[in-house]
Amino acid sequence: MDLKGKVAIVTGSGRGLGLAYAQELARRGAAVVINDVDPAVSSEAVDSITAKGGRAVAVTAAVGSTETAKKLIEAAVEAFGRLDILVTNAGVLRDKSLLKMTDEDFDLVINVHLRGTFTCVREAFAYFKENNVPGRIITIGSPTGQRGNFGQTNYAAAKAGIVGMVRTWALEMKRAGVTANVVIPVAATAMTETIPFFERAVQATARGEAMPEFFRKELGFGTANDVAGLVAFLASDAAANITGQAIGVGGDRLQLWSHPEAVATEYHEGGWGYEDLQASFQNLFGDKLQSVGEEFPELPPELRPEAASAK
Repeated sequence: MDLKGKVAIVTGSGRGLGLAYAQELARRGAAVVINDVDPAVSSEAVDSITAKGGRAVAVTAAVGSTETAKKLIEAAVEAFGRLDILVTNAGVLRDKSLLKMTDEDFDLVINVHLRGTFTCVREAFAYFKENNVPGRIITIGSPTGQRGNFGQTNYAAAKAGIVGMVRTWALEMKRAGVTANVVIPVAATAMTETIPFFERAVQATARGEAMPEFFRKELGFGTANDVAGLVAFLASDAAANITGQAIGVGGDRLQLWSHPEAVATEYHEGGWGYEDLQASFQNLFGDKLQSVGEEFPELPPELRPEAASAK
C-alpha cells in the first residue's frame, strides 16, 4: 500500500486504459476520483474499486473546460480531504485524412486532449502550490505524437503538444517540488482493435489468453495493466526526482524517449542563402533525413490475419 493516504484524479477513467490506471492506484492505497462522460460507466468504475475495499467517487463531465477541472479538484478535496496525484487520460478520436478532417473534428480532439490536459493541470498545480503538496502530474501521450500517423492530424498535434507542455511544466513546477511526466502507452485499446496488424494480439487478450510473445517483446505491445504499473510508480515518492520525461511502456518493454536534438550541424560563412542550400543541402543532410510514422517489423507468418482466417 505504498500510495496509502494519497488522493488521485484520473480523467477518462470509466473504462480502458484510464480505468486500469485508477484501479492500480487504488490497489496501491490511493483514493481515486473517477471521471467519465457516461454516469453509468462512471458508477461501474467506482464499484469496481469499492468492491475490493478501495475508495472512489465519480465526476461525470466532459474534460476540456476550466469548470470541469475545478469540479475534479473540488471533488477530491470534498470527498477525501486533499489531492496528491493527477493523471490526465481523457481523450477522443476523430481520425480522418487532412482534406476530410473538419474544423469540428480538429477542435474536439484538441479541446479534450490538449486543452483538457492544460486546464486540469493548471487547477491541480494551483492546489499543490497553495497547499505545499509535492504533487505528481502524469499526462498521457502517444507514439503518434512522437512519430506521426496517417489520418491523425488532430491527435498527433494534441499528443505532441502535451509533451511540449510537460517539458515546460517540469521547469515551472520544480521549485514547488511537483513533478510532471508523460507516459506513452502501447496497449490493446478500442483504437487498436480495428487495426489488422494487432488482430491476433487483441483476440488473445479478449479470450483471456497470453498475448503472443512477438507482440509483447518485439513490438512492446501489451494490455492496459502493463501500463498501469508505470503510472503508479510515477505517482509514488520513489519517483520524486523524475520530471520532464516521456516514458514509453507496453508489453515487456520500457522506453525512455529522447528530447528532440539536432542530428547534424553545418556552418556557412555569411549564412545559408538559397543558392548555398541548393548546392549543399543534399550532400550535407541527404543521408540524415529523419523518418516519419512508426515502422513495424514484419509479422511472423503464423500471426498474420490471413493465417487466422485460414484455420
